[in-house]
Amino acid sequence: MFDKLMAAQQKADEIKKRLDTISVFGEVEGGAIRVTATANKAITAIEIDEEFYKGADKEEVEELLLTAVNKALSQADQVSATEMQAATKDMLGGLGGMFGG
Repeated sequence: MFDKLMAAQQKADEIKKRLDTISVFGEVEGGAIRVTATANKAITAIEIDEEFYKGADKEEVEELLLTAVNKALSQADQVSATEMQAATKDMLGGLGGMFGG
């Protein structure tokens, strides 16, 4: 049983490392602001189109930036959930005998 728990922990660590290599994006106003993050929810880049920035006021930039960040984090949640779901399905197949089998 301990071996299976260790294998599950190792699998979780592998998933976390893989999520660090997956990029997700949040974009608003046709790319005026674009936020890049990892699937582990670490923001890695923020790009603001220079022409948009010149014509936008502070509140507009802040509001759109917030929206773009939330879109990127939402994408990260979706990717992470999908990866975890797939791994859990694999692990439960391997752990089936542990639960009263």
